[in-house]
Amino acid sequence: MPHTALTEPASAGRRRLEPVAPQNILYWVLDTPEGVSDSAGSPSWRTTVWGSETVRSLDVRLLPVLADSSRPRADLIVMPDEIPALLRECRMVRERLVRVVPGDPAAAFFARHTLGILDCLANIEIAAGRALGVGGGVLIW
Repeated sequence: MPHTALTEPASAGRRRLEPVAPQNILYWVLDTPEGVSDSAGSPSWRTTVWGSETVRSLDVRLLPVLADSSRPRADLIVMPDEIPALLRECRMVRERLVRVVPGDPAAAFFARHTLGILDCLANIEIAAGRALGVGGGVLIW
């Protein structure tokens, strides 16, 4: 968790039908290409990173959905018309990463955590780029 997946309305590449919570709507989900990571962080990142007060203070609305405890399974479904907003949110988090990562910037933990977040942001952005290419959306589950 969370993992990024590409959803698209037409057929392209290897895909499968997946029920997406909470409504269990069926979407075509494209498989992640070989050699490409689809990780958007560990399960705890739903609250500690994407739903943290610091990220919420950046005036983002999509990424914090992953921490929504009022939903049985807080997946983030980004529809095609919302992809630019998702990319904008990734850019905002990246530009303010020093505020997002807890601790002393000189500590080894800070460096590892920063690199982890940067990797996950890149994975989300790659999925968003693929979605733009086929007119689809992004699912982070």
